[in-house]
Amino acid sequence: MQTIKYNIEDGVALIGIDVPGRSLNILTPQLQQELDQLFTRLGGDDAVKGAVLYSAKARGFIAGADLMALVEAFDRGTSKVEAREQSAYLQNLTRRIETLGKPVATAIGGLALGGGLELALGTHYRVLSENPDAQLGLPEVSVGLLPGGGGTQRLPRLIGVAQALPLLLEGKPVGPQRALELGLVDELAAPDQLLARAKAWVLGNPDACQPWDRKGWKPRDLGNLAFPHGPLTARLLQAHVASRGNYPAPLAILSCVGEGMVVDIDTGLRIERNYFAQLLTGPVARNLIRTQFINKAAADKLVRRPQGFASRAFSRIGVLGAGQMGAGIARVAAQAGIDVTLLDASLEQAQAAHARLAADLERAVGRGQLPATQAEAVLGRICPTADYADLGAVELVIEAVFEDLAVKAEVTARAVAAMPAQALFASNTSTLPISLLAESFPRPADFIGLHFFSPVERMPLVEIIRGRSTSDATLAAAMDFVGQLRKTPILVNDSPGFFTSRVFGSFVDEGFLMLEDGIAPALIEQGARQAGMPVGPLAVADEVSLELQLKVNRQAIELGLAPRFQRGAAIGLVKTMVNQLKRPGRRAGGGFYEYPEAGVKRLWAGLAQHWPQASQQPALEDVRLRLLTIQALESARCVEEGVITDAADADLGSTLGIGFPTWTGGVLSYIDTLGLAAFVEQCDGLAERWGERFRPSDWLRRKAEAGERFHPALASAVR
Repeated sequence: MQTIKYNIEDGVALIGIDVPGRSLNILTPQLQQELDQLFTRLGGDDAVKGAVLYSAKARGFIAGADLMALVEAFDRGTSKVEAREQSAYLQNLTRRIETLGKPVATAIGGLALGGGLELALGTHYRVLSENPDAQLGLPEVSVGLLPGGGGTQRLPRLIGVAQALPLLLEGKPVGPQRALELGLVDELAAPDQLLARAKAWVLGNPDACQPWDRKGWKPRDLGNLAFPHGPLTARLLQAHVASRGNYPAPLAILSCVGEGMVVDIDTGLRIERNYFAQLLTGPVARNLIRTQFINKAAADKLVRRPQGFASRAFSRIGVLGAGQMGAGIARVAAQAGIDVTLLDASLEQAQAAHARLAADLERAVGRGQLPATQAEAVLGRICPTADYADLGAVELVIEAVFEDLAVKAEVTARAVAAMPAQALFASNTSTLPISLLAESFPRPADFIGLHFFSPVERMPLVEIIRGRSTSDATLAAAMDFVGQLRKTPILVNDSPGFFTSRVFGSFVDEGFLMLEDGIAPALIEQGARQAGMPVGPLAVADEVSLELQLKVNRQAIELGLAPRFQRGAAIGLVKTMVNQLKRPGRRAGGGFYEYPEAGVKRLWAGLAQHWPQASQQPALEDVRLRLLTIQALESARCVEEGVITDAADADLGSTLGIGFPTWTGGVLSYIDTLGLAAFVEQCDGLAERWGERFRPSDWLRRKAEAGERFHPALASAVR
């Protein structure tokens, strides 16, 4: 099917883009080919005075490239030569347009992102809709790539290096007014006037030419490239520090700009496609695109939801426990338009939580994140109470009380006595087995785990845990609820610690064991950050509190769980910190770190007295490797045990829930990127040096020997 339609009006070719099967246009190879052929014909047609590009769809212009095709290209083993050719095709198309010898304008009715904006930049004039929904941007850096259709060359030539760098390096789109101020577009117009305004410009400017194709043209702010004090130098340093060597795209973008702006446009385009090819054929872009965009989009569409059940929309829920987690769940539910009964042990506690939420919402209003009327509506949907009878009309109850089996059993029983017989029940537990908690509920088929992450209003993930008796109908309803909250769900089967807490626990425990091994605390923390973790294991242990580590260990022993679920690897160190040194974490005033009232936190100097540092310290890369490997290995164990049945869930859970570095694509993508055989060899080497916890299982060895991987090729993996 054709992707473009055009007609001639007053000598102007009006070219409407309409990619079939899409609500928004994307820049497909077929579209590029059709445009290339059309402009070749138009260039030789003396009856045509110029052309206008526009979207024949009601929404947008072009929303970027086909990300699925990019990952499939990687899975096919696309070479650098092929990647350069892919970039060159779009570059040549835009070059053909801007050197047509006739004026070409773009009427942009909405989104023009990535390759869509690059196509528009290749025209001589751009008219943008004044509708606030219209957005322009080059977001390629967010998927580990750079604009490969001329964006790194035309944008700084058009608006200057200083203004172009933030758009290229941050990837954030801009609205109509800002686009006009920057010079990205030449004119704003009402949506119904876009085509007419663009056509009028074409008819009035027969000799249109790009500035950089005029003889003697030079960049307006070439001085900004100057070393060592220009903005480009500062950006290079910032990008190097921020990426820690894990994200190559920002440095490649800066190199494209720096090298390309001192040569002619055609040489600059060759430079751009060389860097584009390096990124497209590297693993970081593939991992980012697959996990953070393709698999996340599939999860957000509830791809794991059981079929055959009518969709549900919840109107009233109950939340047991008005602490930080319970209040956070109440807030996001209320923001989704759901009425919430927020229940705690006393009315005073519930009202105090409501007051904290009011203050949080007020701050959000002050920051411009939320309209005051919406904040008021959210608060009005949350009813604080201590009376279980107020659960009489709820459709779902979410328990978010202390991680104590007896406490959870008590509140569950009291809720059961008051809630409707058909209402569902969910526990927000992060460690206790759902099947065990369901024993306190008379209808275990209607019991499920919904593990939110703190702070709930900012963390996008919800780990849905299916117990032994959880029905498909309950699972489908839970998926609908998470979708209603606009959160990203992953599905895991029941196990102590489920998936995210098990993997997170391995990270924290490894930090403790490193301290016992005599590794300097600063090296431990720096190794984690260099790997791409948001914080080090000692810092995060302070945040969640070391007392919680003791409680998890104690409860696991009391429940008779296997030693590997008891988190006992470094429990002696934890006991020393809590019981002997009285340093259980940040909320108590000190843990591994000191928290001065004035100034930033710093590692506690007393650590060296209790855990002396070895005279010979490992390399930073060794620390980095230990922390990444132990988490990936624990994830593989979760697959082996059936806790995880879909590799995408593991990757999303690790990156969105516990901060595993996004450049890896997630825990199982990390293994696949290395290759299973290489990963097993890496684990064996670490086991010899640091302990048997790194030793791969026979199951993992067999997978490695068979040449298997966790992720199938994307074309067959996405449903």
